[in-house]
Amino acid sequence: MKVITAIALLFLSAASWAGEPVWLDVRTPGEFNAGHLEAAINVPHGEVVDQISSLVEDKNAEIYLYCRSGNRAGIAKRALESEGYTNVTNVGGLSDAREKFGAMAE
Repeated sequence: MKVITAIALLFLSAASWAGEPVWLDVRTPGEFNAGHLEAAINVPHGEVVDQISSLVEDKNAEIYLYCRSGNRAGIAKRALESEGYTNVTNVGGLSDAREKFGAMAE
């Protein structure tokens, strides 16, 4: 599992350098494993502040957050904004992300 996480972190870091949006699934690992957007990495909402600097160096990078309903994504959004991230969007739930962003997120 740690190898997969490390590879995902490298992928997201490269994506953020290339100007691609960063998708964070802030649900639990169990929820993430049950289904998620292909482009997303799992960072539970309570860990987002601890992990964000290794994922996204540019505080102006486009970051999309989702969870089950949007509540945890909202908590994570406020936490990231308090850390100086300026372009963070709470997409809502996984179904909202799929509906609103479709192929862009897959």
